[in-house]
Amino acid sequence: MNESKQNKLVLKLCVTALLAALVAASAQPYVLVPAGPLGEQRLHLGNALCALSGILLGPWWGGVASGIGSVFFDLFNPAYVAEAPITFLTKGMYGVVSGLVFYRGFKGKYTYPALTVASLCAAVTYAVLYLVKNYFYNGLLIHGLEPAAAWLGVVSKVPSAVFNGVVAVVFAPIIGLALYKALKAAHLDRLLA
Repeated sequence: MNESKQNKLVLKLCVTALLAALVAASAQPYVLVPAGPLGEQRLHLGNALCALSGILLGPWWGGVASGIGSVFFDLFNPAYVAEAPITFLTKGMYGVVSGLVFYRGFKGKYTYPALTVASLCAAVTYAVLYLVKNYFYNGLLIHGLEPAAAWLGVVSKVPSAVFNGVVAVVFAPIIGLALYKALKAAHLDRLLA
């Protein structure tokens, strides 16, 4: 590997680590709301940074950043430690989907509509994965609920999934455009996917 490729890889790893740390930190300030038979639900800003990871880094590095950042949040909260592997996959998909839609569908053109659609697709994908996980893992496996009660639990989680998704769709494009303009002005846009 020549020095230029090696430097680019080191920069990409550093930016990925930075975004993973931001994902973990942004999930921390949250509001707990009761959610019926499946416990409580969290309202937070973490999904916006997961979408932003895919937009800035592309699908694969963005998926790693959003997955690892979310896992760190889980590992430092005893209530979520057991779900860390599932979180890595589901939140990782947030970054993967936003990156795929943005770079494949919109060819990486930093426009507000492109960033919004990429964030929306990622939010919908994650919401589906989150609700399916709550039905099978939390409802049937962990709590041992009957299927009807597990579905009731899933329905009680829909408001938090919608709220967190809307926050991501609103804020990820705004932050993404601002960061892109700042990085371009500083001639650091080469750090992006």
